[in-house]
Amino acid sequence: MTGADPAPAAGRTDSGRPRQAPAAANSAEQPWPVRSVSMKVTQWIDRLGSIWVEGQLTQINLRPGTRTAFLVLRDPSADMSLSVTCDPALLRNAAVPLQEGSRVVVFGKLSFFPGRGTLSLRISEIRPVGVGELLARIERLKALLDAEGLFDPRIKRRVPFLPATIGLITGRGSAAEHDVLSVARARWPAVRFEVRNTAVQGPSAVPQILDALTELDRDPVVEVIVLARGGGSVEDLLPFSDETLCRAIVVATTPIVSAIGHEPDSPLSDLVADLRAATPTDAAKRIVPDAAAETAAVRDLRSRSAAALRGWVERESAALRQLRSRPVLADPLRDLGHRYDEVERLRAATRRSVESLVRTESVAAGHLRRQLTAVGPAATLARGYAVVQRVAGSERHVVRGIEDAPAGSQLRIRVGDGAISAAALGTTPLGEHGPRRTGETGSDDPERT
Repeated sequence: MTGADPAPAAGRTDSGRPRQAPAAANSAEQPWPVRSVSMKVTQWIDRLGSIWVEGQLTQINLRPGTRTAFLVLRDPSADMSLSVTCDPALLRNAAVPLQEGSRVVVFGKLSFFPGRGTLSLRISEIRPVGVGELLARIERLKALLDAEGLFDPRIKRRVPFLPATIGLITGRGSAAEHDVLSVARARWPAVRFEVRNTAVQGPSAVPQILDALTELDRDPVVEVIVLARGGGSVEDLLPFSDETLCRAIVVATTPIVSAIGHEPDSPLSDLVADLRAATPTDAAKRIVPDAAAETAAVRDLRSRSAAALRGWVERESAALRQLRSRPVLADPLRDLGHRYDEVERLRAATRRSVESLVRTESVAAGHLRRQLTAVGPAATLARGYAVVQRVAGSERHVVRGIEDAPAGSQLRIRVGDGAISAAALGTTPLGEHGPRRTGETGSDDPERT
C-alpha cells in the first residue's frame, strides 16, 4: 500500500451518494428537446424541498365543489407574485378569516407542471401575520434605519417657502386629496399641483407609489412632493412603513412631506421624510403660505420700515442741525482769518530774521575778503615783489635759492602787472656784499632781481 486514500467507488461520490451522470453536450447541432428541459427543471425544483414563504394575498379563488383553491401570493415590496394552491379546507379552517390583502406565512413545496410549463406552490400550512407581528417587524426595521442614520435631521432637505408646483401622491378621489387641494388653493390660489393617483393600501400600493415618486422626483418643475393618505388600521398603513419606500424617500432629490393618517399614526415614512405633517390638511398649511396673512405681514413690514426710515431721517437731520450750529460751521472763515494774520506775522518775522542774518554774514564775508586780499600773492606783487620761476621745457619751478637758478637758466619773472622772460647771468651769495639797509633800492635786492 502506498498510503493514498482509495479512489471512490464507481458511480458514487465521496459522501456515498450516487454520482450523477455528466450532462449531455448542448449545442445548436445537439439541442435538448423540451421534455429534457422540463425534466431537468423538475429535478432542480424538487431538490429545493419544502419552504416557508411570506407574502400578501392578492387573489383567492375558492369555488364550491372544487378540491383545490387557487391563490396568488405577492411580494408587498416588489412587483413579483407566485401562484399557490391548497386544499379548500385549509382556508375554511383558518384561525383568522383570510381575505385579499392579508399578510400570511405559508409552508409548502414548489411543483413544476411540465405539461403547461408553469410553477406553483402547493401549501399545507398557512398562518396569518397578526398585528403584533407586524408591529414588531416595523420596530425592527425602524431600529435598522435609525442605525443607518436615515432619521438624522441633518440630511433632511428644506421645504421651499412658496413652491410653484407641488407633487401630490394620494388615492383617487380620496378625502386626503380633497383636503390638500382645497386648503392649499384657499390659502394661495395660484398654486399648481401635479397629482398622481395610486393605490394607498393593499399589495399594489408600494410599486405604484414608487413609480409615482420616481416620476415626480425627475420632473424639474416639481419643488416638493406630498404623500397623503387618511387614517386607517395598521394593516392599511403598512405600505408606508415599507423598507423600499423609505429608502426611496431618502434618496430622492426633491423635498418630501409625509402626511399619512391622523396625529396618532406614525408610519416609518414620517420619520424618513423631510417634513412630517399630522394630517393632509396640516401638510397643505405647512407648505403653502396664507396669501391673506402674507399680505398683512407685508403691510405691517412696510409700515414698520417707513416708520423706521422716518425716525432715522429725523435723527440724522437733528444731528446735522447740531453740527451746523457749532461755531466752526456757523462762520467757517473766522478761523481762517485768524490763521491768516498769524501766518503774515510769522512771515514778516521770518523775513526780518533772514535779512538780519544776510547782512551780518555779508559784513563778515567782506572782512574775510579784505583779509584774504591783504595776504594774497597779488597784493604782495603789487607792493614790488616778484615770483621767479625756472623754465625747463614745459615745466616751471619756483626759484627759492641760487642753487635753483644756475647761470644760463631760462627764467620767468612774474610781477604785479605781468611776467618777464629772462636768463640767469650768474649768482651772488648774500654774504659777499652784505645785505642792504632798509629803504635802499637797487638791482642788488635778491627779491627784485
